[in-house]
Amino acid sequence: MGKRRCVSTTENKPSSGCCGVKKPKLCPSPAGSVQPPVPHNCQPHEDKTVGPGALTPLSRPNGTTSGREQLVVTAEMGCYCFDVLYCHLHGFPQPRLPRFTNDPYPLFVTWKAGRDKRLRGCIGTFSAMNLHSGLREYTLTSALKDSRFPPLTREELPKLSCSVSLLTNFEDVGDFLDWEVGIHGIRIEFLNEKGVKRTATYLPEVAKEQDWDQIQTIDSLLRKGGFKAPITNEFRKSIKLTRYRSEKVTISYTEYMASRQNAQQNGTVHALPHYTHYS
Repeated sequence: MGKRRCVSTTENKPSSGCCGVKKPKLCPSPAGSVQPPVPHNCQPHEDKTVGPGALTPLSRPNGTTSGREQLVVTAEMGCYCFDVLYCHLHGFPQPRLPRFTNDPYPLFVTWKAGRDKRLRGCIGTFSAMNLHSGLREYTLTSALKDSRFPPLTREELPKLSCSVSLLTNFEDVGDFLDWEVGIHGIRIEFLNEKGVKRTATYLPEVAKEQDWDQIQTIDSLLRKGGFKAPITNEFRKSIKLTRYRSEKVTISYTEYMASRQNAQQNGTVHALPHYTHYS
């Protein structure tokens, strides 16, 4: 059984890609290890408002938690991410704070594009952040600062979908196979060939989407984390593995548009400046 632990709201804010690694600092590193920079908030205007973030409710979030549990993640969180990105790409002040909960959670924001859902950015943090500021920050970090991809552009907006993942139930496990594909996300810590600690993570849906088993997932994660030597079972056993779950919601640009237009008609949200419906 894994040992459950809480995620501190006071630790440094690491960031990592959901489908690879951004070399985050997850805990104090051994002497001689390299500490990467933490991405900064990219928003151009602070504390200026153009409209409330509460939008017309969409369908139930597609999370990995039990349907009997009350989910924290909501479709409005995805709409807020679209609002933030829209305002940034058009150079407008950021939207006023939304009405959903501002409780702290570790979180990831993922952008995909096109009918084939190509990954265009995915970065998050394992430090618990208040959701209002956390989603605002990682909306822009994942859209503009994921080093694997060029920054998103305004022309891409109509092709995008946005996923918000809130991470829960962190458990340190002693066996690197003590987790389930499609149920748990995993974060690994290991020493590379030079003895430098590296970390990498996959969100719960990644292994299932790639049709990987546990060994394939672990090995892929090691390669994503920069491990280049042959991977033996003995080395896998040396990995420190943390499993976790997530609540996830995904909305498309079309759903976002419909929700915002309904909200405008009902008078619950103001139109964004110079709002353009891309075809």
